[in-house]
Formats: sequence, structure tokens, C-alpha cells
Amino acid sequence: MRLKASTAIALITFAAAPAFAQGKAEVLDTYADIAQAGYEDSLTTAQTLQAAVETLIASPSAEALQAAKTAWLAARVPYQQTEVFRFGNAIVDDWEGKVNAWPLDEGLIDYVDASYGGETDENQLAVLNVIANPTFTLGGEEVDATEITPELLEGQLHEAGAVEANVATGYHAIEFLLWGQDLNGTDHGAGDRPWTDYAAGDDCTGGNCDRRGQYLKAATDLLVSDLEWMAGQWAEGGEARAAVLADEDAGIDAILTGMGSLSYGEQAGERMKLGVMLNDPEEEHDCFSDNTHNSHYYDGLGVRNVYLGEYLRVDGRVVSGASLSDLVASADAGVDEDLRAKLNASMVELGQIKTAAEAGFSYDMMLERGNAEGEALIMGAVDALVNQTRAIERAVTALGGDEIAFEGSDSLDAPEAVFQ
Repeated sequence: MRLKASTAIALITFAAAPAFAQGKAEVLDTYADIAQAGYEDSLTTAQTLQAAVETLIASPSAEALQAAKTAWLAARVPYQQTEVFRFGNAIVDDWEGKVNAWPLDEGLIDYVDASYGGETDENQLAVLNVIANPTFTLGGEEVDATEITPELLEGQLHEAGAVEANVATGYHAIEFLLWGQDLNGTDHGAGDRPWTDYAAGDDCTGGNCDRRGQYLKAATDLLVSDLEWMAGQWAEGGEARAAVLADEDAGIDAILTGMGSLSYGEQAGERMKLGVMLNDPEEEHDCFSDNTHNSHYYDGLGVRNVYLGEYLRVDGRVVSGASLSDLVASADAGVDEDLRAKLNASMVELGQIKTAAEAGFSYDMMLERGNAEGEALIMGAVDALVNQTRAIERAVTALGGDEIAFEGSDSLDAPEAVFQ
């Protein structure tokens, strides 16, 4: 997600770093290797999704739609584990907004329920419905959208009007096109788009089935090309790998920044506590598919991966090597032991949310106002992630880091501002 303008920044300042005779270069090699593997896995699973989408468009059926949904869910597993690379690496952060931006005003893309409402002062394109309109006016100019292409989505529609909610590309645009809106509120149930939204002729529901297929294909093709590009940035000779290896101290700071910012402001704050405060299922990260429990879990696992220096690939291979944990332990074994324990505690809490959701107590049900059990599950994970962040701060101290900025969130740092 692109952080809201009100999001605070927590600054942590420490003394100058002590010298470490060896180890940082090896730690950074492992970090880059894990990033490369994670983005390669994201690419291959997105390519599987791409094939499933092509089958759905060519031969629509309930089975084909379900296969595409299953492929989308599988693609989220490796991608969410890469989010830890975002905050410490500008090349990832600058790119991420077109791949995983949320929440989105889905009326920009396709038909929506009447309860969705219309355009607002904040977003005059909230119900543009590109799929139903082969031409439309954008910024005072007429746009020819008779063919929906990746270039149209990326170049003209995404964040149109400089509105971040106009998300036209990435995982969540595809998710909406596969599931449709989740109209269940805080009751159990995900979106229920009929497969006939992709059918031909008189069997077509929702109108414009051919254009809906065009949009889905364009968005999926663009996701694959974006992931292919990012995987290349972490390969040998890639810009992201070169940047993180260029300066050992800055590289270690990048790891810590990613861990702390994802743990605290982004996951504990914007993705979890904010939803509890607002009791709003629209604050779910994967709100159309009801997959939020998995997104949270694999975000947490990504943080743990980079600290321990190990990643389990989708094909069962393990990428591992010298770790930040090794480096911290050499400076202060107690700090390393505490951070390992805090990471494990977070995974236990996130795992409890995942288990409960898979047993039928879905994440949107947990967000219902007055649902004490759901709030306890989510806030247990929030508290664990906050504690984890404090342990990351202690690791920065142990390593003698300079100034590191962790992303914050009003929901954690200034709760009263959320309702202003």
C-alpha cells in the first residue's frame, strides 16, 4: 500500500557503528539472494496465474474461474514474503505502488453494487467503469480505450487524477476482476463474481464480457512483466543487488529499515490496528478474496526470513547463508536471542489468525464492532509486532547503527487523529 499522508515517521538515533571485522558482506549476499529467489518465485507463480487467466478468457467456466482464483492465491504466498524488501530499498518502493497498491476504488475498473455510491470530491473517477466505456474523458482529454492494454492501464489509468485510490494495476485489480466485490460486510464470505462475467454472447452477465477479459489479461500480463523486471534487479549485475552491496553499513541499515517499517507502521498499524479501530472490512489487505489472514502471515514470515537468512522456495529448495542474526549475535547474544523470540511470537499470533480464518472465522468477521474474540486475535498480533519492532530497535543499538527511520502509523502513534 502507499502510505497515507497522515502517517507518522518514528526516528531512531543511535551512536556511531562499531567495527565488525567480517560478516556484513556475506550477510548482504544472503539478503540479496533471498530477494532474488522471492521475486523469481513471485514471477513463476504469476506466470501460472497468467496461463489460468488465458484459459478462463478462452473457455469461460466455473472451473476455469476457480483455477484462476487458486493461482492468484498461490501467487500471493511468495510475493508477500518480498514486502520486507520495500522500505529499505528505493528501487522496490518506487515500483511497488503499481504491483500491490491498496485499497482501491474498484468502480474505476468495472461495475459495482449500487451501495458503493458514486464519484466523490476526493475521487471524481470512483465509478468511471473503464470496462463499460471504450472512450472517456480524463484530465480534460478524451481517452481511446477501445482496446484495453497494459500501456493504457499503466500509462493513463493507474493513479489517474493523482488519486492513489485509482488503482488500475497489480494484484488487487486482478483480485477484484476474479472475485468481484465482497458485499458481505463483516459477515462470512468473499466476493462472488459469476464465471459468466467472462462468457460470450447472450450468456454474458455484467455486460462487456469481452472487455472484462481484455482488462484481466492486460493487468495479468503487466504484473508478469513487472515481476520479471524486479527479479532481474536482484540477479547478478542487477541494480538493486548492486545498490545494497555497494555500502555495507547502508546495506545493513536497509535490512533493518525494511524489517522495522513493515513490522510497525505498515503491518501492525495501517494493515491491522486501523481496521480494528474503524471496524471496516474495506481495510482488509485482500478484501475481495478474504485472503487477508494469509497476507498478514506471509508478511510476518518475510521479516523472519531476512533476519534468519533463510527462505523456503515454492519448489522446496532452501536459500540460506550468513544472516543478520549471526551479526547481531556476535555483537550481543542476548539481543539476538530476544529478537528471535519476538519474531517467533509474532508468527505464533499471525498463525492463530490464519488458523481461525481457515476454520471459518474469517478476517472480516474479526473486524466486526463488538467482536471481542476477533479483536483479541488481531490485537494479539499487533502487540507482538510492536514488541518485535522494539527488539529490532535493540538490534540497531547492538550494531551501533546511526539514524534509521521506521515508518509509523497514526493508528499506533496518534490514535485520536484517525477519527479527525
